[in-house]
Amino acid sequence: MTGRTTNVLMAGSTVVVGGYGWCGRGVATRARGAGADVVVTEVDALRALEARMDGFRVMPMAEAAKVGDVFVTLTGNTHVIRVEHMRLMKDGAIIANSGHFNVELDLDSLAKVAKGPRQVREFVAEWLLDGKRLFVLGEGRLINLAAAEGHPASVMDMSFANQALAAEHVAGHAGTLTKAVHRIPADIDCRVAELKLAALGVTIDTLTAEQHKYLASWDAGT
Repeated sequence: MTGRTTNVLMAGSTVVVGGYGWCGRGVATRARGAGADVVVTEVDALRALEARMDGFRVMPMAEAAKVGDVFVTLTGNTHVIRVEHMRLMKDGAIIANSGHFNVELDLDSLAKVAKGPRQVREFVAEWLLDGKRLFVLGEGRLINLAAAEGHPASVMDMSFANQALAAEHVAGHAGTLTKAVHRIPADIDCRVAELKLAALGVTIDTLTAEQHKYLASWDAGT
């Protein structure tokens, strides 16, 4: 969405991905597939290690700000990119959010110290900060919704199926569920996956009786 909105070539660019959850992994992987040099920022040591083992550079945002051409936040948290980071960015840096509300980018603080915004094309606002141009996409709102067509139907069908089966589960277990946040049972996720695979015409292997027995026992092995 970022490349389409700005007409900027991803290949050869340095793309900074803030957050390495499921959404961050997807953006990082696709940016690399488009030929970008991808940097990941994280606050979670395990996810940072996973990003490094997946072949991405990992560094704090204050360091990534100096080298990035395109920035995308996907953390679900607030003020991931702040003015202190923006002051370190290159002239022409592009900043977007695809993980949460527009609070991931500290645009209120930017407005206090920068000149702008000037609309340079649809969904692209130019800010002048310390003599440099920074381009904020979609007012910092979810860029795939603000400047594109949103989630494909082929993805949302699984989300809605999951929600429908979860609602059915809650209704069927209303008398036993406590007032809390509950994880969706694994069998619901598996059922949705089975339905999606069937719709795609994809079949998979099944365990043999011997394999079931092996997995359930400790009789074999080293």
